[in-house]
Amino acid sequence: MKDAIADRIARDGWAVSQWFNADHAITLPQLSGKVIVLHTFQMLCRGCVLHGTPQAQKVSQLFPRDRVAVIGLHTVFEHHDAMSPVSLKAFIHENRLDFPIGVDETIADTYPIPATMAHYRMQGTPSLLLFDRDGKLRKHAFGQVEDMALGAEIAALMA
Repeated sequence: MKDAIADRIARDGWAVSQWFNADHAITLPQLSGKVIVLHTFQMLCRGCVLHGTPQAQKVSQLFPRDRVAVIGLHTVFEHHDAMSPVSLKAFIHENRLDFPIGVDETIADTYPIPATMAHYRMQGTPSLLLFDRDGKLRKHAFGQVEDMALGAEIAALMA
């Protein structure tokens, strides 16, 4: 099972078990030519709710979608029962999030860290991964990223 997930991450850039705000699975290679902002979060993470998720929504609204793709990734590593896909659907609706959001794949019932989170060695949530137009990882940040700094980095990668 772990090998299949690792293969999917190598191919797709992430391992997602379910998508919201998308009519098909989204992969990193499909987004070639765009700057990609991958926002990882948990619904019960205070920093995610107060800063990370609103920032991702702002980026999604401010930058042209044909040049910048914002992808949310719900990376649950604690309180699993409280943060089910049903709860996530309500969270997305209540917060009016309009960018695609995936649920990070569970590696095993006994392993709490989801697959994509483990692959990129994220320290927690919120985390932000910024990929250039060729799909190369350019920024890996844990915690709050200043809006102006992120905007400048995205603009530089668009140029």
